[in-house]
Formats: sequence, C-alpha cells, structure tokens
Amino acid sequence: MSVKIAAVNSAPTVGVGVVVREYDEEEDKVGVEEMERRCEIGEEGKPSLVADLLGDPICRVRHFPSHIMLVAEYGNGREIVGVIRGCIKTVTRGNSLYVKLAYILGLRVAPSHRVLIIRKRRRLGIGKKLVQKLEEWCKKNGAEYVYMATDCTNEASINLFTRKCEYTKFRTPTMLVQPVHAHYKSLGSGIAIVQLNPKLAETLYRRAFANSEFFPKDIDKILSNKLNLGTFMALPKKFLPKWDPKTGILPPSFAIMSVWSTKQLFRLQVKGVSMLTYACCMASRVLDAWMPWMMLPSFPDVFRKFWVYFLYGLHMEGKNGPRLMKSLCAFAHNMGRDDDGCGAVVAEVGQRDPVREVIPHWRKLSMSEDLWCIKKLNYGSDEKCGLSNWLNSRPSSPLIFVDPRDI
Repeated sequence: MSVKIAAVNSAPTVGVGVVVREYDEEEDKVGVEEMERRCEIGEEGKPSLVADLLGDPICRVRHFPSHIMLVAEYGNGREIVGVIRGCIKTVTRGNSLYVKLAYILGLRVAPSHRVLIIRKRRRLGIGKKLVQKLEEWCKKNGAEYVYMATDCTNEASINLFTRKCEYTKFRTPTMLVQPVHAHYKSLGSGIAIVQLNPKLAETLYRRAFANSEFFPKDIDKILSNKLNLGTFMALPKKFLPKWDPKTGILPPSFAIMSVWSTKQLFRLQVKGVSMLTYACCMASRVLDAWMPWMMLPSFPDVFRKFWVYFLYGLHMEGKNGPRLMKSLCAFAHNMGRDDDGCGAVVAEVGQRDPVREVIPHWRKLSMSEDLWCIKKLNYGSDEKCGLSNWLNSRPSSPLIFVDPRDI
C-alpha cells in the first residue's frame, strides 16, 4: 500500500531553547533511537517492557495514508529531547456518521540523570509543545477531532493531556492479553473455521460495525495490508454445506475476527525481572513443551524479543456466538503457537461489548481500562451539519472498533 507523509508547516515552533520540527530520517534517526532507548530504562529492580522498532522510528504510523512525526530539539547542541507521532483517518462516530479524526501516539520526552536539567525541561513544557505543534498539523489537514490512548494509571500522561492540553476523558476500552503457550488449544467439537476473502470480510464488517464508534472508512486498506494475516469465521459445521457466501445471507450463528501481526513492525521484550521469576517462568514453559497433553498454562518466553498477534473486528451473532468466538480465539492462539517468536494474542474491545466476556485472557497481563481522551479541534463543523458535539453524545452502540494500526 502506498502511503504519503503529509507536509507540516516548515516554520519550527520555538520556545526557550526548544525547537519542534518535522522528523528527518537521514538527520534524526540515530538521535531518536538513542533518546527512546533512554526512555525505556525502567526503575531499578522493577520489570519493564521495552520495544525495538526495528530501525524504523516512524513504523507505528507508516500504515496510515496521512501521517507525520515531529521531534523537539533542545540547546545549542540540538539534542533531540522529545518525539511525537500522529495520523489522520476517517472513522464512524456512531449512527453510521463519519468524522475526520486525528490520533496522537508515541509521545516521548527524554529523561535525564541531572535534576537541574529535568526541572528546566519541565518548565520548558517539551511535551506540551510537541502536542500543540501536532494539533496545528491536524487542523491544517482537516481533522475535526483528535484523540490519544494511555494506561489509566499513567498520571503524567493523563495530566498533560487533560489539564494542560484540554482533552476530555472519553472511552475506556478493555485490553485482553492471552499468552501463547507451548501446547495447542482445542477448537471444540462441531465447529468449522473458514478464511474469508477481503471483499467479503469488508462487507460483513461494514454491516456489523455501521453504528459503532471508531470504525475506519478505509477498512478495505487494512484487510489487504501485508500485516493482516486474514479474516476468519467460525460457524457450526452443520451450517457449512448450506452456507453460500455469495448470497450475502449469514448463518444463524457465527463469529468473525481478523488477525494482525506486529512481526514486521516492532519487537517487545521484558527486562529487569529477578532470576527467581525468570526461572519459574521458563520452567513452566519447559514442562508445557514436555507434557502438552496436560494443557499447562505456561508463561511465554518474553525475556527474548517477541511480537504479538492483535485480534480486531471481533463480532458474534446467534445463540452459539460465544462458543464460536472462543473457538476463533483458540485458533488465533494456535496460529501464534506455530509462529515461533509470537508471545501473546491481544484484543481490545469496548467495556459493554458482548465479546469482552468470552475472550480468553490472563487477568494479570490485561488492562481493564485503557483510557482514551479526545479533543475537538474544529468548532462549528458539527453545527453546520446539524450534529451534536461528539464529546457530549452518548454511544449509539456498545461496540468500539479498535484499528490495528493504532497499536
């Protein structure tokens, strides 16, 4: 898929010793990678999850048709002390209405071991300047709203966006994480799983998520992306001979989902665990590999670099829907089991989405509330169309479509 990086105003934002400008791969790549490595150093004695972007700092937004990355420089040495990434897409806001929405991600401000410099950087407001400059780009490119996602326990990020940048707490989807074990999971009896072609998958998704929020208008581009491993439907075997996809008539009971791999985007790794924890986790893995028939809930080898499978577009219908959805999740787990290096299967769904209750996951690895904050950029656009402000409207559906490009 061809993509473009939309242009940003060439005039930099200048603060007291701070310059915010567009990322230049040739000039900034080494500095950005070094700064992000410093950001990933966790507290001493505590585990931390670090990411390797595989030499492509812009990889997390590269698959959006309109995207940008900004850097912040500080001082005469032009040290890179901050980065931010953003993109624009057209999504539903409920009731089959579409809106042009910007998404902010990958905001980092460099740490320092010198307290004096830390205090200066806080006064300089590097994070706020990066957000403001990115919002300018979003407005110029027609975005009506902008949102960001963060861990609900990340007070620093929440304070920056809600207090200093006037964002509103908006939605709290749930992130569910299932480790990939050494054994295969049972799919259940009497269940057939078929892979759908992208065109049929697009038709089903546009029907199922028409009234949802955040459903991307360019779903066809996502389904045909090389990172998408396929869209799969589970249905009772007894319905398989009678079901003809060409008719558009769906089986009485079915479940559907798509699988997105981060293998070519980034790798994750857990560092800083104690030797005892490491030994216990690896021992569970060895036992699971030796005795797969026992179905031991072993811990994956996340101490070396791994990737994840992200499940999206999860939807079920009919009285057998929950059982079929569990079968699909087991199928995705087994896909990861065959892909050496896949450490987990991850899904993110709305708090009130019925699939939330049936997706297998480990509670300790999952996140009950992933906080999404939003801000209106273009005041007057809704009023011209006779629409209410999205920030003040109640969801028309319990469904939230989580774009796999957002992770």
